[in-house]
Amino acid sequence: MAIELVRDYFSKLGIADKIQEYEASSATVELAAQALDVEPARIAKTLSFKKEDNCILVVAAGDTKIDNAKFKSTFGVKAKMLSPDEVLEKVGHAIGGVCPFGIPDDVLVFLDESLKRFETVFPACGSSNSAIELTCDELYTYANAQEWVDVCKGWE
Repeated sequence: MAIELVRDYFSKLGIADKIQEYEASSATVELAAQALDVEPARIAKTLSFKKEDNCILVVAAGDTKIDNAKFKSTFGVKAKMLSPDEVLEKVGHAIGGVCPFGIPDDVLVFLDESLKRFETVFPACGSSNSAIELTCDELYTYANAQEWVDVCKGWE
């Protein structure tokens, strides 16, 4: 199970005890916000996109949408999301629990600037009923992020 990959990953960092699991689903931004009792914007959603034969992950605030022009300008390709089967195959997590933790080394992670307006955010932890509260600096470090990018709209 993908949450076990994330738990093992966080165990090595000494923070596995920070993972929160819920009875209710947190598979969507809205459900996660309800389960965590936070505003939806603080849910750090992880989006999976095709890039040549591989994929990239963009972690963004829950109230954003991808800006296609910004995405293409930043990454040099059209924003084309992976299918649920491709996400599971390439990232190792199923839709609803996709996160930037415990993933293959060749999957590159980018964080969207929309997250920086919050002191802490809540990304998933590999399952549809889990999350972890992290500062943006912790998220950047633990996700092994490549860089901060500006590829979203709707939050300004």
